[in-house]
Amino acid sequence: MSEITPDVIKSHGLTDDEYKLVLDIMGREPNLTELGIFSVMWSEHCSYKSSKKWLKTLPTKAPWVIQGPGENAGVIDIGDGQAAIFKMESHNHPSFIEPYQGAATGVGGIMRDVFTMGARPIANLNALRFGAPEHPKTRHLLSGVVEGIGGYGNCMGVPTVGGETNFHPSYNGNILVNAMTVGLADTNNIFYSAAAGIGNPVVYVGSKTGRDGIHGATMASAEFDDASADKRPTVQVGDPFTEKLLLEACLELMATDMIVAIQDMGAAGLTSSSFEMASKGGVGVELWLDKVPMREEGMTPYELMLSESQERMLMVLKPGCEEAAKAIFDKWELDFAVIGKLTDSKRMTLMWHGDVAGDLPIDPLAEASPEYDRPWEETPKQDRISADSIEQKMPHSEALKTLMGSADLSSRRWIWEQYDHMVMADTVVRPGGDAAVVRVHDTRKGLAVTTDCTPRYVKADPVQGGMQAVAEAYRNLTAVGATPLAITDNMNFGNPERPRIMGQFVGACKGIAEACIALDFPVVSGNVSLYNETNGEGILPTPAIGGVGMLPDVGRMATIALKRKDSVLVMLGSPTGELGQSVYLKNIECREEGAPPPVDLNSEKRVGTLVRGLINANVVRTCHDISDGGLLVAVAEMCLAGNIGADLHMPESGSEIAWLFGEDQGRYIVATRDPDSVTNAAANANVHAVIIGNAGGTAITIEGEDPLELDELRKAHEGWMPNYMAAPLN
Repeated sequence: MSEITPDVIKSHGLTDDEYKLVLDIMGREPNLTELGIFSVMWSEHCSYKSSKKWLKTLPTKAPWVIQGPGENAGVIDIGDGQAAIFKMESHNHPSFIEPYQGAATGVGGIMRDVFTMGARPIANLNALRFGAPEHPKTRHLLSGVVEGIGGYGNCMGVPTVGGETNFHPSYNGNILVNAMTVGLADTNNIFYSAAAGIGNPVVYVGSKTGRDGIHGATMASAEFDDASADKRPTVQVGDPFTEKLLLEACLELMATDMIVAIQDMGAAGLTSSSFEMASKGGVGVELWLDKVPMREEGMTPYELMLSESQERMLMVLKPGCEEAAKAIFDKWELDFAVIGKLTDSKRMTLMWHGDVAGDLPIDPLAEASPEYDRPWEETPKQDRISADSIEQKMPHSEALKTLMGSADLSSRRWIWEQYDHMVMADTVVRPGGDAAVVRVHDTRKGLAVTTDCTPRYVKADPVQGGMQAVAEAYRNLTAVGATPLAITDNMNFGNPERPRIMGQFVGACKGIAEACIALDFPVVSGNVSLYNETNGEGILPTPAIGGVGMLPDVGRMATIALKRKDSVLVMLGSPTGELGQSVYLKNIECREEGAPPPVDLNSEKRVGTLVRGLINANVVRTCHDISDGGLLVAVAEMCLAGNIGADLHMPESGSEIAWLFGEDQGRYIVATRDPDSVTNAAANANVHAVIIGNAGGTAITIEGEDPLELDELRKAHEGWMPNYMAAPLN
């Protein structure tokens, strides 16, 4: 038996105070297996010890919410006895160390979170952040991550329909890979993880357990340094073909009445799944570890409990169902083993060839993990940048071409064309729009889905940035005509032990909460990823928001593409001329500074309600929200999507740069053949509306400047990423 020394304790990520708490709970010194279990269960990744104080402040309830945070994924009612089940989760550290497997297993893990609740996955999304394009690792990481996402998702037969990709030097040493899955289930057949029934069998299904991923959760709860590449053994290895079999086998079993509880084996593997199921059910568990299917010889109880091998599930069955359940998994050529039973001890007893290998109380591990109220500092406010202080350096059309061909705003087609976004034949709006839309199979209903965050806003003002991330998701869903219903979040931040970083997290939570309350847009699931730092340099704070909305009829839907050359362009929402933290300021002025654009939540709701009403009434079939790059970039994206030009009017007074490139929030552009109906509806809704131009021709013409041909703009917009990825490596 290995001696528990201070170095062993430190290597398991436990502080001195935490180890003292371990001794108090155990009443003795733990053995190595027990220490390893405490290590992973109390890791930041599994216990949320630095974040749960603030996560509790988020709004999680609404009449349509069936299950909020606390289960594998969130569940909302979408009518007709159907539910949407969804969640977003990070796989940041593994993807930096091994980009293909890190991203692939991230996709596999989030899909298991969804189908373990009884849902068939119908859509995948991702939110990716990479370092500066010129950084020597960026192309390698981008290539591997995209290949991993596509390789796993495509093999599963689940369309990858949306997402976002950003570049910034703050991610040079710590990329972000956030994966989201949306699934469909019947409201009367949703499965939960609370174990019940003393004596009921505990069953292991899926792949065999190997040594991959051991201490993955602990690794994901620590900063990186120059030796992080040596942590490859902590990265799991995925097999999407096995996961596809596991999906089908689980759904087949779920169509019976044999399952009491089910939980996927994700972070911390068998440890986390068994402890969480037992704790939620208030029961004990006896595990027979020598019965666990193993793919490597000589594995120990420590390795079996901490392995994060993929494609595995743990379930509690009704007594007497073992043989019938086994027959299903045998048919799908998957491992099936009874590895334990529920007890009334409220303890986890680990047996190894008849001997006790570990004996731990369940609730103190699962529920009484440390909860820290870490010191935090409010982020200093930045001054608002006056538009009058910025001089025009080039024609506006030239600035537009520069922005559209930049790393920030160039087309991501190179990425999403590597994903199968049409499999299952229900994708109605594919990647490249405001939100993807997936038809609810055999119905007219559609689910709109999006991922959003503007990290530069969050860094400048975490409260406003958190609000804006939620508002942007709300607008993207609204822009296709969907009613926003709920969000999942993925809170990516640096080291919470630094008060400045903790202040960013606290501010973002406050902003998210305020926006969700104002917009009736509750949080139903999520994930926190902290310690995203390398050698003390943290990432931009990135609280990614995944939004889900409902379309009652996909026939009444808007897209961003201009559809007719005789339509009028109308801007809805009030312009305020905000250039702080804008893409224009970054790319044209080479400045990342200033206060971000403020978010008026009352206005957001009022304008959003108007836009959805216009779309649902078939007055508007073309709509696009104004975000990065401002009004002119939004118009350009609409023109390129429909291959129709536009002639734009300029304001009679004020800054032209602010009018064209300001990132003022809460605005949309609609194209309509009935502008009077739009402006009258806007006036009745107390929403600012102004005609900004007309669709037509083959160029974008800005009043007073030469036309910019769409072919020329498209070449710049579509060319940056393929050219970047094709360039020779240094």
